[in-house]
Amino acid sequence: MPPPSEPLLGRRVFELVRNLMALLGVFTTVYVVGLTLIISWQASRDEARPVDAIVVLGTAQYNGRPSAVLAARLDHAISLYNQGVAPVLVTTGGSGRDSRFTEGGVGRTYAMGQGVPAGAILSEEGGASSWESLRNVAELLEARGWRRIVLVSDPFHMTRLKLMALGLGLEPSASPTRTSPISYRPAAEMFYVLREVAGVTVYVLTQAAESLL
Repeated sequence: MPPPSEPLLGRRVFELVRNLMALLGVFTTVYVVGLTLIISWQASRDEARPVDAIVVLGTAQYNGRPSAVLAARLDHAISLYNQGVAPVLVTTGGSGRDSRFTEGGVGRTYAMGQGVPAGAILSEEGGASSWESLRNVAELLEARGWRRIVLVSDPFHMTRLKLMALGLGLEPSASPTRTSPISYRPAAEMFYVLREVAGVTVYVLTQAAESLL
């Protein structure tokens, strides 16, 4: 049987590539939609329970004062502390553009101003990302023999935080704040959810690559 002519071969290659791209598009759509649903499902859950420590993820502060988003996270964490969920509150986050203050330090000062005793607050002030903060928190807690934590942040953040905490050997549950300004802006919240889809994907792929090395 004679080989296919070049035009016929080129058409078959084109069709194969087109079909593969279509399959890739379907897979990507299913993956993004599925992960978005998982993130949204986790965001809707409050898993607060008695633990060793409440961990508040830091975010922007301005001139030593927490941003509205950080204050909402801290207020929720303080409420959990007052309910007896844990005897210790952990504030997190390093310095951003303003090197005079750290998110963890600002969180500690804010919590003390709301009546949380200084002795009941640990502050992690070296993390430049969520993962670095949780890694530092894991070291702080391990030195005290603690592993059980409640994570406090914005709802869309919970899935990735739990994955990271599990990877660091912690036993996390999630209790998102419901009063963050982001939660009152659906477009902004959807943007952050989609950003978390990318963040979770990068984290999982990074962990998989490291496990193969």
